[in-house]
Amino acid sequence: MITASLFKLLTNTAIIVLVFYSIIIHEFCHALAAYWLGDDSAKRAGRLSLNPLKHIDWFGTVLLPLFLFFTAGFIYGYAKPVPFNPYNFKNLKRDSGLTALAGPVSNILIAIAFAIVYHLAGFIPIVQHIAFYVIFLNLLLAFFNLIPVPPLDGSKVIGMALTDNAYYKWTMQERKGMIYLFAIIIGSRLLGLNLIGTIVMPPVQFVMHLLGVG
Repeated sequence: MITASLFKLLTNTAIIVLVFYSIIIHEFCHALAAYWLGDDSAKRAGRLSLNPLKHIDWFGTVLLPLFLFFTAGFIYGYAKPVPFNPYNFKNLKRDSGLTALAGPVSNILIAIAFAIVYHLAGFIPIVQHIAFYVIFLNLLLAFFNLIPVPPLDGSKVIGMALTDNAYYKWTMQERKGMIYLFAIIIGSRLLGLNLIGTIVMPPVQFVMHLLGVG
């Protein structure tokens, strides 16, 4: 018989491992999309791989999530950004946007796959519990990354709709993007606002409803 503490340990461990690997798949799909669209920079850097060691950023994947969890009460992390040279693309704006979009799309596909597991495992509580959180966290990762703020994927996706001049000015903001992002996240927390949650949760809940999860 599985005790409550053992159940929690097993499920939390499984969820962490599966979500961690979801982040790896997210980055792998960026690399794969770039390769398909004509840029082999990621392949030459060894990033066209599902090996986690090729993608781990010890600060962004390990230290930053732990620091934010214990100081701000939320978790955000990232793997090493996939290198790509947009000048290798046939259409710089379009293909850069598609390469960026591949990451969030992979997380949505993972969520759909685990929704199937969720429904098939209705009689196995531990599997259904794990599947639920893998679905939720992958959708959270997908829609968070689609926020159009540099350096998130959404900033490149929205670039597909910009004029050439506006696109150039927009890409110049990527250097300051992480500062903007953390200012928004931490500032909203200090003001008692859940700005990111307000943006991300409605589409997450909508897709979970479509998948019949929850």
